[in-house]
Amino acid sequence: MPSPRTTRPVLVTGAAGFAGSHLVDLLAREGEPIVGWYRPGGDVPDPAGHDGRRGVMWHAIELLDQETVRQAVAATRPSAVYHLAGAAHQGSSWQESDTALALNVRATHHLLEALRQHAPDVRVLVTGSAAVYRAAAVSLEEDAPLAPASPYGLSKLAQELLAMRAAQDDGLPVIVTRSFNHIGPGQSPAYFASSFARQLARVEARLADPVISVGNLEPRRDLTDVRDTVRAYRLLMTHGRPGRTYNVCSGRAYAIREVLDTLRQHAARDVEVRVDQARLRPTDQPLVLGNPARLTAETGWRPEIPLSRTLADLLAWHRTQLSE
Repeated sequence: MPSPRTTRPVLVTGAAGFAGSHLVDLLAREGEPIVGWYRPGGDVPDPAGHDGRRGVMWHAIELLDQETVRQAVAATRPSAVYHLAGAAHQGSSWQESDTALALNVRATHHLLEALRQHAPDVRVLVTGSAAVYRAAAVSLEEDAPLAPASPYGLSKLAQELLAMRAAQDDGLPVIVTRSFNHIGPGQSPAYFASSFARQLARVEARLADPVISVGNLEPRRDLTDVRDTVRAYRLLMTHGRPGRTYNVCSGRAYAIREVLDTLRQHAARDVEVRVDQARLRPTDQPLVLGNPARLTAETGWRPEIPLSRTLADLLAWHRTQLSE
């Protein structure tokens, strides 16, 4: 007979979100039983929306309600936990700092405390952010200085410290990522690559004039396909060391202009590029670049999907969204 552990599901919080949905697809393809938590009040995830997501047990869980989280963890008895839920947009955190702190800090505390009580042996991956680092003109390693420049970054640093305390003081086997920009199909147009792709898809469909509005195109960002990112999460769950942080990044920086130019090459219609003053952010860092050497050394992970394919898939996804 199989051991009880083989039948216990993997728990994914934020499972209906951008990275969460791709992680669920990956785990389902590997045959893992999955419990997916999503935010109450949102649309119930469609199990047929992605082939890999069929058979997922979906639950609307309010992570800000500590007793709800405790009961849900006790009932689920997960074999592993991927914590992806939380506030994810750095720009909006200036207007919604209370929300960012609640979703990234208080919710994480509730989850870790429930796991300490009911599943203290379960490996946990907490997805943090590169926004915890101090701005730098060089590639960032995990020992680089930490100095968040936004409420979002501050909330992610507090989340990381909570996770490290749980690992060191409570003995929970917690691993923390510092994830850099990841892009791909399913991403909200609140982010620059998806914004460009959506605008181009609307122009192609003749739903908009052949003009694309942009902000500053000069900053350079470390970009990874979201499907490579969640593959890194999967490998870290197996091979990562508890109480340790890992950059999840490509190690290559691309100018935002390069992203736009590549998308325009994939588009069926040409567009005029117009700078929108409302999209300019004086505080944008010129460079955000990570070093994935620790991740690669300990898991063997390397990015596999080239930027051109990522952007082609992102544009194709927006075309599909408009046609539905």
